Amino acid sequence: MTKTANSNIAKATSKRPAKENAARASVSAKNEGKKEERGQAPADQPKLLSGGNPQIAKGYGDAPVQAYIAAMPGWKSAVGRRLDQLVMRAVPEAQKAVKWNSPLYGMEGNGWFLGIHCFAKYIKVAFYNGASLSPPPPVESKIANARYFHIHEKDEIDEAQFSDWVKQASRLPGERM
Repeated sequence: MTKTANSNIAKATSKRPAKENAARASVSAKNEGKKEERGQAPADQPKLLSGGNPQIAKGYGDAPVQAYIAAMPGWKSAVGRRLDQLVMRAVPEAQKAVKWNSPLYGMEGNGWFLGIHCFAKYIKVAFYNGASLSPPPPVESKIANARYFHIHEKDEIDEAQFSDWVKQASRLPGERM
């Protein structure tokens, strides 16, 4: 928008009666609340994409992953924190990033071995070379080597099995994304 257009908007706004400006502010606040009800985030929080996946800017390191986890809706945030803890306990040297609105975990020079993605009713943990894990994670993929582990709200996570999968996956060639 041009400087002239901005100043014209400011002038038009300042010429409105105070009651009209107050009414517009009240409607704006009500609309912000409705956005939250519809799954849309206020301007200062990440937007939730269809299915409830947080929209987080691409970034490398712990900070964008923690931002994603914090923005996971409802029960998924606590599960996301626990998954992050389990991955980092199993493979402390794992690298982290957020790409394509999903946290990724990988090994330097070896690619990404695991990704997390929120859906409306579950969290999908993708093991990119999961068909090579023993035992393989339970959910097959259209991608030949990938296998998934789905976590629903009331599911108990077998932390020992999950940690074992993470350790195994970290030693295999990962995805180059």
